Amino acid sequence: MRTELLKLAGLPSAWAAAVLGLAVPPLIAFLNSRTVAVGVDSGYQELVFGVIGVLVLGVVSVGSEYRGRQIMTSLICVPSRGRFLAAKTGALVLAVTLLATASAVVTLGVTGSLSAEAGPRIVGVVVYWVLTALLAYGITLLTRSGILPLTILILNTSVVSVTYLLTRVTPLAGYLPDMAGAQLFIRGLDSPVGLTPLTGGLVMAAWVFAVLAVAAAVFHRRDA
Repeated sequence: MRTELLKLAGLPSAWAAAVLGLAVPPLIAFLNSRTVAVGVDSGYQELVFGVIGVLVLGVVSVGSEYRGRQIMTSLICVPSRGRFLAAKTGALVLAVTLLATASAVVTLGVTGSLSAEAGPRIVGVVVYWVLTALLAYGITLLTRSGILPLTILILNTSVVSVTYLLTRVTPLAGYLPDMAGAQLFIRGLDSPVGLTPLTGGLVMAAWVFAVLAVAAAVFHRRDA
């Protein structure tokens, strides 16, 4: 896991992702605070955009293995694929947890929403960011390319939310991972399905676990 953390820290794109995760939410929060009235989700809505950073982290953490066939060297050093994936996953979770916590504290500080009562919602933000990163990580592991997951997930987060548009067509779209997971910390989410933070987190975690399980199974069976 220490080696995987060092590998992640050696990627310029990982540092760019960290800057995005730390800078984008408080910047948007600052701009909104000058034009938008403070509400129950002030600061938290802006943190949704911060997942762009962890999406990049999730993608590059495994996508970098397939550039220049680094995966061959990695598996020679760690022949156990299960151990290799566990270390890589653990490194990603730790990095995203630290990034999400720092970003949440700074962003809520900008909006004046940081208080003792904000603790559970900050935990929700961290869980949401971690699960989002793992979703991107799992899709990249499955496809062996970061282009597809990075393009689709970032567009869905920052440009137009396809999952949100789908909720206008069917209420079942409220159970898609990002819509369900956002209810971990967003209280005024416009969703046809009202989930408690715990239920929303469990629904998102189930999606992520399913993707990771399939990706891990494929990774164990195919050639490097």
